[in-house]
Amino acid sequence: DDKNDAYIPKLVVLLGFVLAGGTVFLLPLDVANNSNFAGCEGFNTAVCGGLNMVLFWDIIYWLIPAWVFILIPFCIFYYEADDGMLMAGTRIGAKPKSKLKEALCYETFVVVIFGLIFALTYLFLNSTSIPVRDWTGPDFAAGPIYSITEEYNSTFSSSQLANMQAGDVAILNANTVNPEMSTIELSINAATFYAGLMAWMGWFLFACFGGIGMAALPLDLILAFVNRPHHMDAVEFAEAQRSLRDRVNELVNVGELLKIEQEENAQKYDKMGWREKRKAMVEEKKTWIKFKQAVYLMEEDAEEFANCTENYRNYNPLIPIFSLLGGIVALIISLCWVLQIILYMLPNPPVTPFLNQYFRWFETWFNLFGVLSVAIFTFYLLICAVKGCFKFGLRFLFFQVHPMKLNKTYMSSFLFNIGLVLLCALPVVQFSASAFQAYARYTTVNQTFNVQLYYLKFFGWFWRSKVFEYALLAILLLTCIYLGCKPRDSSGGKDSISLRDRLRERVSG
Repeated sequence: DDKNDAYIPKLVVLLGFVLAGGTVFLLPLDVANNSNFAGCEGFNTAVCGGLNMVLFWDIIYWLIPAWVFILIPFCIFYYEADDGMLMAGTRIGAKPKSKLKEALCYETFVVVIFGLIFALTYLFLNSTSIPVRDWTGPDFAAGPIYSITEEYNSTFSSSQLANMQAGDVAILNANTVNPEMSTIELSINAATFYAGLMAWMGWFLFACFGGIGMAALPLDLILAFVNRPHHMDAVEFAEAQRSLRDRVNELVNVGELLKIEQEENAQKYDKMGWREKRKAMVEEKKTWIKFKQAVYLMEEDAEEFANCTENYRNYNPLIPIFSLLGGIVALIISLCWVLQIILYMLPNPPVTPFLNQYFRWFETWFNLFGVLSVAIFTFYLLICAVKGCFKFGLRFLFFQVHPMKLNKTYMSSFLFNIGLVLLCALPVVQFSASAFQAYARYTTVNQTFNVQLYYLKFFGWFWRSKVFEYALLAILLLTCIYLGCKPRDSSGGKDSISLRDRLRERVSG
């Protein structure tokens, strides 16, 4: 319906996906750049990219809040207002600017609320206490002096440095170290703080949806091969067709009952108290979500039925094979992530570097493969977050399902999903930077998330205590158990019948 409309939301969605991809893929670029390697100051720049990664990350840190709290909410309000007036028949009428006015009013409220939250948290929580160890030693003038012969091209090379002598050893042995750690308290800049705040907020979503997606994505891809379309005989065709027809009729009845109930509730709301009205509205919303879930599952089954019948000759048999291969690869990546969390991230000290050792192995012969591996493992987490959100919405009634299908996705679903992706982008980067800290030790983002934000007041406790890592691992384990008992999404036949019966009771009552 919005194929030739809603151009501004479409632009926001397109640039939002670019921003999310840029955020995730900026980590492997940061790894390749090695900007925090000591030699990048001038004496050994062979492994340094020379890019200003601090500037790149600061741009990302500002753009993500702008998209999540300004552009996406405004487009949702504008798009929903447009949809509401179109259904009411007032899209072209006496108030052509009412859509913009309504969207700006709601957006102003969002900006004020989150602006206050951002300002107050930065005002009171922007300090970080970084632990340091004090070393005391003699003055450098007491050590030996070396001279360097200038080469013909006036450039400096590490090969010009002389080997350590006895005088250097004596200076090193004269150093003393304080056995107790001290701290340096610093105030971090606004861009870095808001990156930490956005990461902390996004972690609650990523820990839940990422854990679900890491289990659900491999399973669904493998099941797509197991349950691939098969040719039906006459008896199977008749039974499947009758089942679909009955479900369609039931859902039509449910839709009519929902419409009647909505009209009756609109008259009852004025006579209800605030608490009763809120309870009735929540129940009505849950019913609508359940109805949309049943409709979506029916459409999925109808598409599978079509692939087994009239579209069987045109169905591409390579699709299930690629799904199986993708499922196997996804399963391997998920298992690697689980092992990386258990063996490297949670123990102190780590049991083994695991994936870090695998990535660093590429440095001995081809660095690009290591960088690409980081990109694949990082982007996989973002895909799992989207998959987990959709799977959670399909199995439970907490929020509406927002599927992403070719030529069948409304702009509201695009806006919802890009908001989720952007909220999970920084937690994914932080999680990957922590998981690959040994390999990404010279990155700018490692300095940001594993040093400055790691010891940030209040928020740093969650990261130092590994709260989110434990939560992600626990949710992943629970999802594996749940999907092991109920691997396939419900067909929705019995659900639509029970939903119809409940609505009839409510309407008649």
